[in-house]
Amino acid sequence: MPGAEDETFEAHRDLMFAVAYRMLGTVADAEDAIQDAWLRWSAAPREDVTHPRAYLTKIITNTSLNRLRAVRARREAYIGPWLPEPLLTRENPDISERIEVAESVSLAMLVVLETLTPEERAVFVLREVFGFGYAEIGAALGRSEISARQLAHRAREHVQARRPRFEVDRSQQQEVTERFLDAAVGGDIERLIEVLAPDVTLTSDGGGKARAARRQVAGPVKVARLLRGLATNPKAGMDISELEPGRAEINGRPGLLFTRGGLAIVAMAWEVSGGLVTAIQIITNPDKLAAISSGRTLLI
Repeated sequence: MPGAEDETFEAHRDLMFAVAYRMLGTVADAEDAIQDAWLRWSAAPREDVTHPRAYLTKIITNTSLNRLRAVRARREAYIGPWLPEPLLTRENPDISERIEVAESVSLAMLVVLETLTPEERAVFVLREVFGFGYAEIGAALGRSEISARQLAHRAREHVQARRPRFEVDRSQQQEVTERFLDAAVGGDIERLIEVLAPDVTLTSDGGGKARAARRQVAGPVKVARLLRGLATNPKAGMDISELEPGRAEINGRPGLLFTRGGLAIVAMAWEVSGGLVTAIQIITNPDKLAAISSGRTLLI
């Protein structure tokens, strides 16, 4: 029979995973941070813990910070562009502000968060996504409330300058998605160019373990040609004609999942804004598709 401390920890596991995933960008690192948090929770005296949510948030924030500093060196040596590990997402009926929460977990936003310092990232996630007060954030980071406010201000300005554009209107997002998929599947490069924004980018992550473009591709013509090549020419990178395609919501965004034998081989998501596709992310690194293959989902 689990003890009360086990039940308390498990009751807050989803919150801790949500914080750790946004801090670290991969499921494996987030789960490792939760394991570290459990070791600290189980070993610490808890007689004076009156607010378990705040206490566990402090623990997961600090274990995530420690891991984030360690993985940054590893990511600097990554082969090709680095993208976060994708996850299938579904709506959490208990969250009313789903738009803001969904934005915070999009692949494009997680890439932006990678450019923050570890402390700025922690403050941004806790404040902007989960609504923690500055005093709580300061306590979690071992800083003063004033220092937490300053970190939040810097992080907010940095993110605002780089924030990906996205379509709030779900029906508009769906309409653009249909046009985009029709053109992409049909191989009609002219129609595909028409649905791509002038500054559209395509980022693919193979991690040196699967074929992918080693540099970000920019501009509607180049992006359209690359997408048509993937769909019609196996030598262009991968023969997706042999894979089973399926619609999916990936990190709160419309996407496609290509599978073989029930295993995810390619995950593709995109951002929509102003009636056009503004950014596309493609993940082929098999290490980053294990969670999706296992059916892991994230409530947003």
